[in-house]
Amino acid sequence: MQFKEYLLNVPTYRPPKPAGEGDAPIARLGANENPLGPSPLAVEAMRDVLPHVNRYSDAGSWPTRRILGAHFDIAPEQILCTNGSDEMIYMLCLAFLREGDETVMADGSFVSYGMRTLAMGGQPLRVPLRDYVHDLDAMADAITARTRLIFLCNPNNPTGTTVGSAAVARFLSRVPEDVLIVADEAYIEFAEGADTPDLLAEVRGGRRNLIVLRTFAKIYGLAGLRLGYAFGSTEVISYLDRARTVFNVNALAQAAAPAALADTEHVARVRAHAVAARARFTEELTALGLQPIPSATNFMAVKVNGDDGAIAAALLERGIMVNPIGGWGLPGHIRISFGTDEENERFFAAMREVVRGVPATV
Repeated sequence: MQFKEYLLNVPTYRPPKPAGEGDAPIARLGANENPLGPSPLAVEAMRDVLPHVNRYSDAGSWPTRRILGAHFDIAPEQILCTNGSDEMIYMLCLAFLREGDETVMADGSFVSYGMRTLAMGGQPLRVPLRDYVHDLDAMADAITARTRLIFLCNPNNPTGTTVGSAAVARFLSRVPEDVLIVADEAYIEFAEGADTPDLLAEVRGGRRNLIVLRTFAKIYGLAGLRLGYAFGSTEVISYLDRARTVFNVNALAQAAAPAALADTEHVARVRAHAVAARARFTEELTALGLQPIPSATNFMAVKVNGDDGAIAAALLERGIMVNPIGGWGLPGHIRISFGTDEENERFFAAMREVVRGVPATV
C-alpha cells in the first residue's frame, strides 16, 4: 500500500479512557458537554421522526438552513450545515489547502485545526497566546504568501478567554482578502455580555474572507447528534458545499435543531448554570493555591502544580474525567468542563486530594 507520509504523521484523537466496570460512576468533565442535557422540546421532536428514519434526511439540510437563516437574519444560501463543526474544519482544509500551504492558529487552541491541516499536507503555524488570549497582532504578522486559512477560536478552547471587538477589528483590517479567516464560535452563546465582536454582522455586511462556525453541541446539548453550521459569503458557502458529503447531517439532528433553537428558556437555564459554576470553580481552585484562567464559557482551564497528564490520571482514578492540555500547547494545565452541581462537588473533593499528592514537574 502506498500511504501518504504526511497523513501517517497526523496524531489520532484519543480521548481519556473511562475506568473499568465496577468502579464509581465517571463524572465526564473532559469534553465541555452540557450537563443539563438537551431541551425537552428537542427530545420530543426526535421522537416524532424516529418511525421515519428508514428515509434519508434532507441531503442539503435546507429546512435547517432556512430556520437558521430566519433566526439569524441571513440568507439560507449563506449557511452550511455539517456533521459537527469538526467536519466543517476538515472541509475547509480539504477545500483550501494544497501540500505545503499554511494555516495560522494560536498555540494553545483547538487541536483539530492543526490535525486537519497536517492531514492535507499543510503546515500549521502556531502563534503563542499572550496571557492565555489570542495574540492577533502576532498572528497577522505570521501571514505569508503561502497562508490560506487563519483559525480564530473565540471564546478560545481550551482557555475560555475572549478577544475583544477592537482587537478583532484591527486584525480584520490586516488580513489579506485572499486569506480566509475561520472564526470558531462554538461557545459564543456563553459569552453574553463580554466584549466579543459581532462577526456575524461582518458576514451580513458582505465580508468575503470570513466564515463563522457555530454548533448545537454545546449550549444546546446536542453533542451526540453532531450538528455544526457556518455563515459565510454565498461564494465561499457554495464552494464548500462541493466538498460536503451527501446526507452528512442525520434526520434526528435536523429534527432536534429547530426545537432546540426555539427553547430560549432552556438556553437561559444552561447559561445561568455556567455562570454560577464559573464563580464556584474560581473560588475553589483559588483556595487550593491554583491560578484558574478567567473563562467566558462552560469550562475552565487552570495551571496545576505538576504534570497535567499525571494529575488527569489521578483524577480519573477518583472517578473524575478532565482534559490534560499539555498536548494543546499548554503544558502543566488541565481543562475542566462544568458538570452538574453534584459532579462539580465531587471534582473539588478529588482535586483537594490530588494537588497534594502528585509530584511537581522538574
